[in-house]
Amino acid sequence: MANGLGLRPLTARSVVLSTLLGLHPPRLGARGFVRVGELFGIAEGTIRVALSRMVASGDLVQTGGVYELSERLRLRQARQDEGRFPRTRPWDGTWEIAVITAERRPAAERAALRQAMSELRLAELREGTWLRPANLTRDSRPPIVERQCTYLSGRPEGDPAALAATLWDLDAWASTAHDLRALLGKAGTLAERFTVSAAVRRHLLRDPLLPVPLLPDAWPGPDLREHYERYEAGFERVLAEHIFGGD
Repeated sequence: MANGLGLRPLTARSVVLSTLLGLHPPRLGARGFVRVGELFGIAEGTIRVALSRMVASGDLVQTGGVYELSERLRLRQARQDEGRFPRTRPWDGTWEIAVITAERRPAAERAALRQAMSELRLAELREGTWLRPANLTRDSRPPIVERQCTYLSGRPEGDPAALAATLWDLDAWASTAHDLRALLGKAGTLAERFTVSAAVRRHLLRDPLLPVPLLPDAWPGPDLREHYERYEAGFERVLAEHIFGGD
């Protein structure tokens, strides 16, 4: 397997987390996790220790032997789903602009705001000013953004595609997308397929989801999503058969 593509070592925790992130609703009994672990040669005891530690750390919630994602990780699942099925709207050339207007922010709040801006797929033009094309459907903004920022809308005077290219490293994203697309066709073992699948989901979270006029030619985002959905459907069937097949 190629390195440098967000491919992380397969651990009991990553198996548990990736399994739940792929389930809707994200809940499963302990025996189901043990069966998934069997697919990757992970011992039952190792899986159960991982479950206990994830409950203790706040990643999972346990109720009556069933484990669910915590609220924080449910939000991550929602962002992951948005990366797979982005909710866009026709773009009229307007950009959304967030200007930080709060004063005397603690370091923790500054860090939390940066994370929130990244999750909203805004990019930092300069310190305190974040923006992106206004082509995404927004239900709401996180409270930390509402507290610290004033929102505006506007249009750049210059070439918007050139501005986008300075805000996001589109060539790097596209290069990794092409490499991951190739790996989708090469992954053979279940462990390899599991690892590549998780890496693609993480990469789609980093797609800026720009309007087509601002993207380089032959942008690989739609192609990666299309192939990933076909790939994931088959992989999910394998997991479901193994998890629930004995019940």
